[in-house]
Amino acid sequence: MTEENKGGWFGRLKSGLKKSSDKITGGITDLFTKEILGPAAVQNMEEALIQADFGVATASRMAGVLANIRFQQEASPEEIKSALADEVAKILEPVALPLTIDASHKPHVILVCGVNGSGKTTTIGKMARQYRDQGHSVILAAGDTFRAAAVEQLQIWGERSDCRVIAGAAGADAAGLAFDALKEAQASNADILMIDTAGRLQNRKDLMDELGKVVRVIRKVDETAPHSVLLVMDATIGQNAHSQVEAFKEMVNVSGLVVTKLDGSAKGGVVVSLAEKFGLPVHAVGVGEAIDDLHPFEAQAFARSLMGLEN
Repeated sequence: MTEENKGGWFGRLKSGLKKSSDKITGGITDLFTKEILGPAAVQNMEEALIQADFGVATASRMAGVLANIRFQQEASPEEIKSALADEVAKILEPVALPLTIDASHKPHVILVCGVNGSGKTTTIGKMARQYRDQGHSVILAAGDTFRAAAVEQLQIWGERSDCRVIAGAAGADAAGLAFDALKEAQASNADILMIDTAGRLQNRKDLMDELGKVVRVIRKVDETAPHSVLLVMDATIGQNAHSQVEAFKEMVNVSGLVVTKLDGSAKGGVVVSLAEKFGLPVHAVGVGEAIDDLHPFEAQAFARSLMGLEN
């Protein structure tokens, strides 16, 4: 990675995670305002981590690690932050995996799902543009047939990324559209087919069943599809992300996560708690609306940015 790219992305990541890092580093600073590091100071640190959505179990373990460091040596605040970043990176490294396109599938089918407002359509557009820049031929399927705005948004991204968009009539059957799109992608020898789906709350069984139908129908065309199932998650929901992952995994066997809107709240620690609980690959994270604000997930960069450290 060039220094220009490194500074550009890492700078945006650090800036995007500032609300989270401010909350965490405030707790670390509090450790150094106590002449004696007692239970109250450790508890304050733990609460700061919980507020940043690390989750109770993870926060407790992290606070214990920090307390041991502080007890055993006269560590500086920077050394504490660095130690915490290292602990976070250990959790994240096993899940920091890129979404690899399997050239043996023509096309590699990526089904994209999530709740309303999570950023699915924008994520698809950004990923499609990145795949095109890598030389892949990409077709987009506008499977959110109930929202005209979603179709229009995907078509705009299709124009930006020079990707064909297959759309149907308003209210058309999403599974039927996905079926037709896969047939068309096969006929045109496309490398990748990305299927957008309607946003659905995980507690709406009828909508979740519809998502399952999309999978069953495209398997009539290719029994191995979809080859990737992405769950796009809005980081601002914090710990509610756990119930979303559980529900979508049960219905469509989610293979990886994309976490968006990390710049929107102080809940960046949710990525850590998701990694520890589910172990699902985190393929990319987003910290803004621009095309370059969605980037492959890097454990060390994320961990250090979360602690407000330079990369």
